[in-house]
Amino acid sequence: MDFLILITIIIFISISSFFSACETAITAASKARFHQLAKEGDARAEIIRHFQQNLGYAISVFISCNIMLNAWAVGLTTKLFIKFLGEQGGELAATFMGIVIVVYAEVMPKMLAIIYSETLLLRSARFLRVVFNLFRPCNHAIHWIARKSVGLFGLKTTQSKADYEASVEELRGAIDLHTGENQDVVQEKAMLKSILDLGSVQVGEIMVHRKNVTMLNADDSLDSIVDQVLASPFTRLPLWRSNLDNVIGIVNAKALLRAVRSKPLAASDLTIESIATKPWFVPESTDLLDQLQAFRTRREHFSLVVDEYGVLLGIVTLEDILEEIVGDITDEHDIAVRGIRPQTDGSYIVDGDVTLRDLNRQLDWDLPDEDASTLAGFMLYETRTIPDVGQVFSFHGFQFEIMRRQRNQITLVKIKKVL
Repeated sequence: MDFLILITIIIFISISSFFSACETAITAASKARFHQLAKEGDARAEIIRHFQQNLGYAISVFISCNIMLNAWAVGLTTKLFIKFLGEQGGELAATFMGIVIVVYAEVMPKMLAIIYSETLLLRSARFLRVVFNLFRPCNHAIHWIARKSVGLFGLKTTQSKADYEASVEELRGAIDLHTGENQDVVQEKAMLKSILDLGSVQVGEIMVHRKNVTMLNADDSLDSIVDQVLASPFTRLPLWRSNLDNVIGIVNAKALLRAVRSKPLAASDLTIESIATKPWFVPESTDLLDQLQAFRTRREHFSLVVDEYGVLLGIVTLEDILEEIVGDITDEHDIAVRGIRPQTDGSYIVDGDVTLRDLNRQLDWDLPDEDASTLAGFMLYETRTIPDVGQVFSFHGFQFEIMRRQRNQITLVKIKKVL
């Protein structure tokens, strides 16, 4: 009889260890991994994915089983110790079982569960589903009592926006932990981070400024306009009349050439307004995620950016947004402009119109880009003045030297990281 009690105690501790391991494994296992396995048709992964979606219920079942089994094991052990050691056996049983439970029913199984979480859960998925269904009524009662108790302290058990933001930050952390010696890993990390940032970046931060936009005057002759289009590396060009803020259309180079070719003898009868399409204006505060969706919905690749007063600030294209994700995209017609030039002393000479996002991404820096989008704007914001050529400033762990200025615009800066 005593031997059977001893065997029963060992069985209880073993099963308790199993549930303790499952409790750790269900939180340590990758949700993305089980989601993918479930999509591939693995029924066991679908069971575990259901547990992960109802994590509170699953953990409460594991903990309940773990506690009951430990309690029964302690009770039986106490009975044996008292039988052989007398009244003092109760205290010895509590001490002995406390050590056994901590080592063999808590620490050891949790250590193994962290390493073999996926294997453990997949092999025991169907058994866990049976246990979960058996404990479902009791589980609901426990959760109802727990929620009511939490409510007495004014706390909530539902997910909030802060929880969502925390999940996004967790994803950012997972991206940062992705390591590898291959240079492709660095590029992959940069692209994944850029995708997460689309909703927090405005088109005003990535647009091509109006001073760098090639524009056509509607009052020019058609021959002159054709020459300007052929000389330009761009496919779509804004068309203005009277003043640059009065954009009346967008000229597509292909549409223009098709129109001219279709009426070679009567090209002079063509009007540029008849070829131009209606311009699309977007506010500078539009975030890139919304703008990307708008491009897809409207099936357009080109939009004009305006401020709150309707003044033209620049243009943004689908390619500009894609470049925020994958980096610069160049073709045989692009004009290559190197805005970042490394120096032998470890410093960099950077054009003032280079965006802080590009600078951070290319050099793996962390200059703040909340208050300015370009390096020139960053210098004006940080110095609170228009610096002169030769002035040197130090902030955010970098040294900045103004190398060139055109009137009130900073065009060239030398940057060196301060160790």
